[in-house]
Parts: sequence; C-alpha cells; structure tokens
Amino acid sequence: MTERAGGGTEGLRERKRADSRAATVDVALQLFAERGYEAVTVADVCAAAEIAPRTFFRYFPTKEDLLAEPARRMAERVSAAIAAAPADLDDAEVLTRSLRELGEYVLAQGERLAVFFQVARTSAAVRSNPSLHLAGRERELAEELLARRAAAGPPDWRTRLAVARAVAAFRTWLDDVVDGGPPDPLAHLDEVLAAR
Repeated sequence: MTERAGGGTEGLRERKRADSRAATVDVALQLFAERGYEAVTVADVCAAAEIAPRTFFRYFPTKEDLLAEPARRMAERVSAAIAAAPADLDDAEVLTRSLRELGEYVLAQGERLAVFFQVARTSAAVRSNPSLHLAGRERELAEELLARRAAAGPPDWRTRLAVARAVAAFRTWLDDVVDGGPPDPLAHLDEVLAAR
C-alpha cells in the first residue's frame, strides 16, 4: 500500500475499517427494520454486508453491540460537546448547546437514524437496555459536567436534576421528530430545551 498525503497507510486503513463498520451497521439496521431485531442473526448480517463472521466480531463483540452503535455515536457527540464547551458557561448552557449539537447531528443523519429509531421502538432488546438510551447515561453526563468544572465528588442533586430535565426535553423533541416532526425541527428543539 502506498502512503497518501496527510494520512498514511494507517490512516487509510482506519478510514476503510470505519467505513466498513458503518456500512455493516446500516445493513443490519435495515434488516432489523424489515424482519425484527430478534429474527435477524449475525450470519444474516454478515451475508447482507458481505463480510466474514470474523470481521463482524472484530467490529462488534455481539449483535447487541451492533445495535448499540448509533446510540454510542450519539453519546460520544454529547460527551465531546460537553468537554469542548467554554469554561465560562454554566451547566444549563453547556447541556443546551450539547443537546442542540446532537439534534443537528440527528437531523443530518436523517434516514440512517430514522431506521435506528424505528428498530428501537419495536425491539424489546432496545427498550430494555438503558445503555441504548440517553436517559440511561444521565449519571455519566452529570459526571462529565463536574469534570469540566474540575469539581470533586459525585454530582449533587441539582446537577443530576438539570441533566434529567435536559435529557427529557431532548427525548420529547426526538419523539416529535420521529413522529413526523414540526416544520422547523431545530427551532422546536430550541423551544423544548428552553422550557423549564
């Protein structure tokens, strides 16, 4: 393999691996939407994605990890936005900006995430797994807010309540968007996040 400007062979390999992983998620979500999560096997995903089982398990330890991938990406975006927020912002503003950024991502990923949300609504495996929902990460988000302030100890009730409110507002907006949505989804998100 030859080296490319600005990336090298390792960078190219990683991009190809990330692209293959993302394509596998897309294929699997489509299968889950068509047949139901429980009816699709890893072998089905491998055949449809044209990858070997060994490759699948290098990407995802289990079928559930595959299903969790879109939720993991969304959680990473929120965490990164919290970590990158200017130090002078209070927790409420950091949460609002971070969830607004997540909303923009959700809308930009439109079709891809619509399939995930469809599967999430119909699959017992998704509904019963708190790690696949932003609400299941509330404690971690509160801890991330503390970390950016260099505060010690566990998050207090005020921080946890602020996170719970913000996440509930985002979840309400997301339900509206998945159900057909308002004409201006980002304006609606701003309105929902501002409601106290």
